[in-house]
Order: sequence, then structure tokens, then C-alpha cells
Amino acid sequence: MAYAPFDLTGKVALVTGGNRGIGFGMAEALTQAGADVVIWGSNHDRNIEAEGKLTRHGRRVLAQVVDVSNEQAVVEAMAEAATAMGRIDTVIANAGVGYGAPSFVDMTTETYRKVLAVNLDGVFWTFREACRHMVERARSGDPGGSIVGIASLAAIEGAARNEAYAATKGAVISMVKSVAVEHARYGVRANAILPGWIATDMTAGAQENKAFADKVIPRVPARRWGEPADFGGMAVYLASDASSYHSGDTLVIDGGYAIF
Repeated sequence: MAYAPFDLTGKVALVTGGNRGIGFGMAEALTQAGADVVIWGSNHDRNIEAEGKLTRHGRRVLAQVVDVSNEQAVVEAMAEAATAMGRIDTVIANAGVGYGAPSFVDMTTETYRKVLAVNLDGVFWTFREACRHMVERARSGDPGGSIVGIASLAAIEGAARNEAYAATKGAVISMVKSVAVEHARYGVRANAILPGWIATDMTAGAQENKAFADKVIPRVPARRWGEPADFGGMAVYLASDASSYHSGDTLVIDGGYAIF
């Protein structure tokens, strides 16, 4: 018999912020591996565009307009997704914002609150509702599930002028570990992914900055920007039975930048 633990046929994965960037890269890989996919995004037009691309792989795709900083929106969307798709096996909390400031002392409370609302509150509510669904499934005799939080190298390295962002990403790692310990009895595992310098809309400013391109990217051992597609393999692995005993971990995807 062929070894096929990465076959996601029959599984359903939900990706927040799944209409572009890293989220879309993961969603596309998941559909190619056989999963049905739910994507959340706050922009209707981008959702429709992403949905069209994902359905080409022959899987069911549900796109929902969801603002993860709104608790009720998250609660309702998770319930609707579970009903529409029949189940949810993997939830990847990827939606995030990256507002910074010229300096820490110039960072306003408004900016701080905006970053926390999406990057931390949104992840908390997404995780909570995902775990609610998975625990209910387990208690009815159908255990299992994978919770994934997209953190950042900013969680483990000094991110100057991005204290609010860094704080949320460090918190995501701590939340993932807590979820992993509490929910192992239900067959649910939880892990965090820490991206490095990835070419997405969030890093557009850095991509266009010559000094950054000359001084920072050459320090990446892989000698290039990461791409959303670079996260596809990890998404498939964490959604698959191959990772059934892998939980509470922080997985760095940065081309070797953090260790150089």
C-alpha cells in the first residue's frame, strides 16, 4: 500500500486572511492536496477572485466576508462554515495587520488597539470557535483537528518600531501552546508558523526600499524573499495525518534568516 498521509481528501480546512498572500498560498496547496477549503477575508472582491482560482482544483470552496476583529462575526461565520461544509478539520488563523510607527514613543494607542484587535483578539476568537467545534465533534465520537496560528519572527527577535505587532505574535505562540495542551485529549493539535521576510502586500514598502533590498535580503541564507507558495507544504503537513503527533511547536519558515 502506498504511503499517503498527505492526502487531504475528505478534510475541510479554514484559512483566515485566505484571499491573498500567505493565506492564499496555503489555501491553494490545501485544495491541491484534496481538501475542501473555507477562506475568510474582509474584502468581498478579493474573496470572489480567490474563490475562482481555488475552485479550479476541483474542490468545494466557501468564501466568507469576515472581520476577525468582530467577535460576533467570527462566531457566526465559524458556525455557518461548519454547517455548510459538514465539518472543519483544520483552522489556520492567518489574518493580520502590520501597522507600525516611526518610533515606539510615536506609536499611538489607536495603532496599538488596531493591531491587537486583528492579530490577537481575532486569533483568540477564531481559535476558541474552532476548538468549540472540534471538541463537540470529539464528544460525539469523531475526534481530531489541527489548529494553526501564523505568528512571525517578530515574536522571537527584536522588531524595532513594531512593538504592538511583535507583542501580538508572541502572544499567538503562547496561545497555541495552551490550546495544544488543553485539547490533546480530544485529538486536537496546535502549532504556530513563524514567517520571515515574505513578499506580500504587508511587506510592499520594504520590497520597494533599495536600502532594505541591499542590506537585509542578502542576509537571508536562501538569498531571496519568501513567497506565499513556500507555506503550502507546511499547511498540508499540519492539516494531514502525517502531523498527528506534532503539537505545541513553533515552525520557522524564513530561508534561514533567524539563525544566520
